[in-house]
Amino acid sequence: MVGTFFFDGKPLGGPKTYCAGSVVHTAAKDIVLTAGHCGRGLERATHRIFVPQYRIGRSAVEQPSGVYPVSRLYIDPRYDANTKKPTSDLDLAFAQVDPNTRGKVEDVTGALTFTPTSSYHHEVTVIGYPDDVSVNPDHVPVRCPGSTSQLPGFRQMRMTCTGFYGGVSGGPWIEDYNSTNGTGKVIGNTGGYHGGGNDANDDWVTYSPIYGKDAQDLFADAAAHRKVDDNKPPYQPSGDPWLPGAATTWQHANLMASGDFRQTGHSDMIVVWSDGEVTLYPGNGHGGNDVGSKGLNWAGTQMIKPNDLWKNATQIAAGRFAASKYVTDLIVRWVDGELTLYTNVSAGTFGQEHQLKPKNDTWRDATLLTAGEFSGNQKWDLMVRWTDCELDNYVGTTTSGLGGEHRILDPNGLWKHDAAMTTRDFTGNGRTDDLVIRWSDGETTMYADTLANQLGTEHMLVAPTS
Repeated sequence: MVGTFFFDGKPLGGPKTYCAGSVVHTAAKDIVLTAGHCGRGLERATHRIFVPQYRIGRSAVEQPSGVYPVSRLYIDPRYDANTKKPTSDLDLAFAQVDPNTRGKVEDVTGALTFTPTSSYHHEVTVIGYPDDVSVNPDHVPVRCPGSTSQLPGFRQMRMTCTGFYGGVSGGPWIEDYNSTNGTGKVIGNTGGYHGGGNDANDDWVTYSPIYGKDAQDLFADAAAHRKVDDNKPPYQPSGDPWLPGAATTWQHANLMASGDFRQTGHSDMIVVWSDGEVTLYPGNGHGGNDVGSKGLNWAGTQMIKPNDLWKNATQIAAGRFAASKYVTDLIVRWVDGELTLYTNVSAGTFGQEHQLKPKNDTWRDATLLTAGEFSGNQKWDLMVRWTDCELDNYVGTTTSGLGGEHRILDPNGLWKHDAAMTTRDFTGNGRTDDLVIRWSDGETTMYADTLANQLGTEHMLVAPTS
């Protein structure tokens, strides 16, 4: 009951398939589930057909179940094709198909059971037809069993499995799949954010809308051959958290740094995990030059797979140490004291590597790093808090090396309680020079307009626990 579509622009027997679909059970026995963005394309096409169990090189009459003309499409009118907006939650559609000489499609192929999605966590089998002839020259379907999780911030599921190139959109996500008789409950379809994949278009990250009330209403319209209401109320997006995973996951986030790594004018976040994996989470753009009013978008890009090298990254700090007008550079202090600058970091790449300090004993004591425009000369400085609580600023650090050292604080007992520090432009003076300190007791302090050799005006942001 799973197949693909063809139309005048992508003819049967041509080099490309067009999306995937699956027959779902209705009394009329003529409904095929696919993605909303696939449905939008079919709306504009003529001579549209659905081909279950498509076999390359065979004519229409030679296909295992024949071909079925698409006569009508059912799509939520609020859905915008291939969007990254909240309405990507509505990326499903139903195609009504006419019978062929063998009968109605469901009588010929059987059908899956369209089932409301009960949660974000399921064991599923996902099927689709990759149309990239370089990896799938015979147009055979790819089938992958996997576990789902939530795409935070959206009413969508996420699944990882290699091989899901373009063309798999609309394919079913089946729970309790029985490969012997082809039965199962379809609880999702490939689609959703960015048409079903992350910003990097990785072939191993795949999304699906969940089937809540909106999806169930659309299915009811299709099953009854009823016109979809064009006057639906505005779609209400999910209010779920945007960061992926639970606290047990984020306990393994060893290091974090924010910068404009995609040069969009708002902050993204790089995370180094305890197993050495490095991930970039792009900001959602709703909050100007901050990560956004709802936090981070889960279109995460794996920068580096789990490895032993990055387990040795002890501190990281983002800044602008090269020619870019965006904060696209990352300084890494390694466990052996080596200090490395990566310039022009972006999604999927660490740009160019520059060694600022070779392996040494002194920089093993660099406990915390941050970066900012403390000198006020449009150059960025690296601030270091050492194990003895001395605080130094290296003014005008560039790819050529560390800038000149300026002492801010001598060794002291107070700053041993400095547990984390970061720098942003919170006061609106146009410079990233407001130093925020989180102390070990939870008190959080901002030193506004910090200078190259002097802390700025102190403001308590969070009072200490009593």
